[in-house]
Amino acid sequence: MDTIQHLNTVILSRGSLESSKLAASLICSLAMLDKNKAVFGVANTIQTLLKAVSRPKSPVTHHLLSSLAELVHFHGNCTLAVRSGAVNVLLRIVENQDSEDLSGTSLVILGLLARFNEGLKALTNTSGIVIRMLNVLKGTCMMSIEGAAEVLIRIFYESAECLKEAMGSTDLVFVLAELTVRGSTRAREKASLLMRKLEADESYAEDNIVFLQW
Repeated sequence: MDTIQHLNTVILSRGSLESSKLAASLICSLAMLDKNKAVFGVANTIQTLLKAVSRPKSPVTHHLLSSLAELVHFHGNCTLAVRSGAVNVLLRIVENQDSEDLSGTSLVILGLLARFNEGLKALTNTSGIVIRMLNVLKGTCMMSIEGAAEVLIRIFYESAECLKEAMGSTDLVFVLAELTVRGSTRAREKASLLMRKLEADESYAEDNIVFLQW
């Protein structure tokens, strides 16, 4: 525990770049062991990482996000991250567009958060989440596109309101259709799944309209 708290201190300090990178890399390496994940949560490492990645144009942000991605595989850490404002922090990184790599990693983390109820609810309650993910799908970074598609899959199966918003967007259908042809293998798979979900719910809506008219 003392070692982890020392690493937290190094990350938040204004010390040397190499020290911060080393601390983040050590956290990431240690967090790969499942038995260590809960310990990092108790040591406030999740909050430390989120505070650090919130700093503008930090040269160690990639290392910090990689550590966070490893830690939120554990449900307890996911809860801590959501309660510490991770969704908004990560969306800001995505929308800043400073780096495709940072954006892609942030979206991967959002997808990991969405596996658990707390993260999923935080995402579905985020204003304009469908349009914000659609804007990512219109980009060129496949890592980001795959991450955004994963987030949309999660929220469409959770929130009727988000699905309704998506069905009202002609842009989304065109973008998904394009991805099913020109995207990476994973992007094509996710886009196809999203298209099927939209088509299924559209058919359901049409059936209900016919029934009500009858």
